[in-house]
Amino acid sequence: MRLPLNKKIAILLHEGLTGTQGKTGLSILRYSESPIVAIIDKESEGKSLLNITGINRDVPIVASTSAALQYQPEVLVIGIAPKGGMIPDDYWPDIKDALQAGMSLVNGLHIQLANIPDLQALLKPGQLIWDVRKEPSNLDIASGLARTLSCRRVLTVGTDMAIGKMSTSLELHWAAKSRGWNSKFLATGQTGLMLEGDGIALDAVRVDFAAGAVEQLVMRFGKHYDILQIEGQGSLLHPGSTATLPLIRGSQPTHLILVHHFGQTHNRNNPYVPIPPLPEVIKMYEMVASGAGAFGKIMVAGVALNTRDLDEDTATAAIAQVTSETGLPCTDPVRFDAGVLLDAVMSN
Repeated sequence: MRLPLNKKIAILLHEGLTGTQGKTGLSILRYSESPIVAIIDKESEGKSLLNITGINRDVPIVASTSAALQYQPEVLVIGIAPKGGMIPDDYWPDIKDALQAGMSLVNGLHIQLANIPDLQALLKPGQLIWDVRKEPSNLDIASGLARTLSCRRVLTVGTDMAIGKMSTSLELHWAAKSRGWNSKFLATGQTGLMLEGDGIALDAVRVDFAAGAVEQLVMRFGKHYDILQIEGQGSLLHPGSTATLPLIRGSQPTHLILVHHFGQTHNRNNPYVPIPPLPEVIKMYEMVASGAGAFGKIMVAGVALNTRDLDEDTATAAIAQVTSETGLPCTDPVRFDAGVLLDAVMSN
């Protein structure tokens, strides 16, 4: 499944536009082709989306589902990605109001809403609840089979969580398609699945089968495309991340793109964990991906730099600084263009 292109969508984002938990909703606003008719965020009611986020999309911000009904939404998307993936208490009235008003519901959080009898009782014919985070069927243990594919397999890896790995993969995908390459974006998280449809919710997969789930996905598409853009998850530098290594082993990447938020020196949620200098991070990812040679030579092809907190001149200087520090091509693919990173991938 994916977000419908013929249904009007409202995004539930209380505290998400200006807080730290709105990754899903903000990504949908930036990248989805679906008609988004309302944002529900009581803290930002009546404000400009462009002024708050820099996203150039004309969508009204209202305080509640009831207020959004004037725009006739047909689907409500829960747009936050909070720690632990649970629904905040103040979201429940908006969810129930949406179902009672005849809207379908898209839920990317860990809790399975379709299994809750009180919500099921509100559904009318034609309504559905799509719980995105579900484990695929018929999983097996990974075997490194993706190494047999001839396509390029580009995996985004990061210095932290939630810094732009999905956005980088999408920008690379679109840049490749614009140049005539037969490219495929493979989603590995709930937001990517909502946007593109093809993929897995990796954090819903039992850890023993996580690399196998990635391998199964990559093998399904790898023979039909020139290049696979594999959405990264987590970080080897995050003490709570379990997703990055299965992605590396399951996809057997031919190239890595390192994603970093410029100026970030420590793990955001665990400030006692420092981010080492980028050249050291690059060496670590190359060593882990290569398995000290067991899986061949796998290199970081470039650095995607998140410069969202900087003005354009400062961002340009930051990119030049990282290019000098790492000796690798670097850009902010969201703010500028992914071309320099795509060139690095396609030339090696």
